[in-house]
Amino acid sequence: MLGSMAAYALARFYHPLGRWAFWLFLAGLMIPVQLSIVPLFFELRAMGLLNSRIGLILVYTANGLPFSIFILAGFFKALPRSLYEAAVVDGCSEASAFWRVLLPLAKPGLMTVAIFQFIGIWKEYFFAFMFTGGDAGAGARTLPLGLANLSITSQYRSDYGMLFAGLVVVTVPILIVFIALQKHLVKGITAGAIKG
Repeated sequence: MLGSMAAYALARFYHPLGRWAFWLFLAGLMIPVQLSIVPLFFELRAMGLLNSRIGLILVYTANGLPFSIFILAGFFKALPRSLYEAAVVDGCSEASAFWRVLLPLAKPGLMTVAIFQFIGIWKEYFFAFMFTGGDAGAGARTLPLGLANLSITSQYRSDYGMLFAGLVVVTVPILIVFIALQKHLVKGITAGAIKG
């Protein structure tokens, strides 16, 4: 939702600072996440959010915004301006034109972003390992950390039954989400390629 609102504002409103803001978000895609670990660690520690789910949610949200804005800005730019103007003529405010008219039309883009973000966060290991490392964070650990913990607690023995059970738990939700939303993913990927 945050990405869609920012992408709409950057795609629809022309302001000299808007272009710079878009390029600033785009720079977030170009900077490796490993470079941000030390400042993020100190920020989360200062806010008391290390070893917590809220801290991870904030980091994942901030890390996912550049990708979401980049993809969704293209979808909002591709929508005809006449749809927005018709909504305003019919009495919609700026906010209601976004929520009632333009956001539903960007559904393929929203689904594409949702699928990529879900898969990326579901399998993410690096941030979770760095920010929930202590014993206090055992309740805030993610599934990839739990799988790594399986092999540590079994002292790196080959307990394939336990390891494959963990892999099934991690893989099945991704398959369910992909199968349920694959038609939206194909629409979202091809929507930018076809010019109407």
